[in-house]
Amino acid sequence: MTTPEQPARILVVGEINVDFVFKGCHALPTPGNEVLADDFLMTPGSSSMICAMGLARLGNRVAFHGRLGTDASGKFCLRALQEADIDTASLRPDPSLRTGVTASLSTPQDRSLVTFPGAMAELRAGEIEDSWLQAADHLHVSSYYLQKGLRPGCRQLFARATAAGLSTSLDPGFDPDQRWENDLLDTLRAVDIFLPNEQELQAITGCSDLRQALVAVQNGRTRTIVKRGSQGCSSLHEGQRLDLPAYPVEAIDSTGAGDSFDAGFLHAWLREMPWLECMRWGSACGSLSTRGVGGTTRQASANEALALITGTP
Repeated sequence: MTTPEQPARILVVGEINVDFVFKGCHALPTPGNEVLADDFLMTPGSSSMICAMGLARLGNRVAFHGRLGTDASGKFCLRALQEADIDTASLRPDPSLRTGVTASLSTPQDRSLVTFPGAMAELRAGEIEDSWLQAADHLHVSSYYLQKGLRPGCRQLFARATAAGLSTSLDPGFDPDQRWENDLLDTLRAVDIFLPNEQELQAITGCSDLRQALVAVQNGRTRTIVKRGSQGCSSLHEGQRLDLPAYPVEAIDSTGAGDSFDAGFLHAWLREMPWLECMRWGSACGSLSTRGVGGTTRQASANEALALITGTP
């Protein structure tokens, strides 16, 4: 664990892609029809990148490893990570790969995604060197189901991290195949913090009741926080369900809000704040990220998050 005087050293392992965000869609498109959007922006994308940039914005020391091409999208993403003061020393752009792309059709309340995985499917757990783990305090992985190459070795990667003295966290992301295979439940036995959204948790557990779903993923080690969008977040703490409402902000775009929630929660948890306070930090960072188009344009600083939590102007 860390202190404000000693920022957390966090290794994020995951997918790299660029987001084409269509903001304020008047409706979701249907076959044969065209819809209009109020705005468009090209931004750094992927759950992993957005979380990493959110952690860095909050003042943490972040290193990132993933796969990317030498194409324009890859150069854009690499530059964005570097400009966020994230350690990209392990990144080796590969001219044989095409960097992933996501089209995000967004409203203030929700979004739909279309993704070309590209290079992200090539990432393997075996690439993660022991020296990278030894230089970190915490390992975070996002998009478990989307990363086909990383997924088979994910539990072993978490076990290696634990053996090296790191804490660990996992955001499962959506399963594009919608199979929700239960190998994730086995992987969770090597994970400290699990960060699904409500739809993902219900699909993974097969439980429509939120409390039952939270109970279903208990394994004696992993602690789960479920993100619920405009309804806030929920968790079990000492056997009791905790529900925290979302912070009201003037939302423009919800793209990446859950990933910014992850960043805020982990920022607080790594500083050993009380559990409810960690939930507040997650909720504040998730809410504040919706002030701009795309997942990274308006991510919260630590001072902004604290001001929202404490109600100070």
